[in-house]
Amino acid sequence: MFAVEVRDHIMIAHSLPRPVFGPAQAMHGATFVVDAAFYTRELDEDGLAVDIGAAMEVLSAVLKPLNYSNLDEVDVFKGKVTTTEVIAKHIFDQLADAVANKKLGPGSHRICKLKITLHESHTARGSYEADL
Repeated sequence: MFAVEVRDHIMIAHSLPRPVFGPAQAMHGATFVVDAAFYTRELDEDGLAVDIGAAMEVLSAVLKPLNYSNLDEVDVFKGKVTTTEVIAKHIFDQLADAVANKKLGPGSHRICKLKITLHESHTARGSYEADL
């Protein structure tokens, strides 16, 4: 399987209001480095799995509404605990929708799997991946 992976980042604020999260129950900020991997089983006639430029643009567009936001106030996250895993799944869903709507160009139909990884730091990360 082939993969093209692109990277961006978001800076957010949120709270994790459950005792299991200890001091992170309080409002705090986080900067996530976000990796999005687009998988295909074959290449196109130009030898490409995915147009890297299109992948970067789509990832940037998906992240823009989250950047510099308090996730506790973002409608899509109402009633959810915005763990790294929950945020990764949200980004996955948005990118899967972009793939379905052919926003990654004429090769969109070849994308068969996505993996979204959020790096909380140089020592911790969470991800969500699934077939499309």
